[in-house]
Amino acid sequence: MAFVITSACIGEKSGECVETCPVDCISEGNEMFFIDPDICIDCGACEAVCPVEAIYPEDEVPGSERTYIQLNRDFFRQK
Repeated sequence: MAFVITSACIGEKSGECVETCPVDCISEGNEMFFIDPDICIDCGACEAVCPVEAIYPEDEVPGSERTYIQLNRDFFRQK
């Protein structure tokens, strides 16, 4: 299970998550950050420092935000 960044990050992009990630699995997109699920080690460090509470464990992403699970995956597949 990986962590997922959701819509609260759009336009916010504070970057604390990037700075705290021990495996550098978070990348910046045009409007928000994304977590690479293949690199994420599920440590939760990013979730703890997100000032807008945009980061969730994949199995706890709210129903209205579930599309962001695939958006995070797709961001890294396009690279």
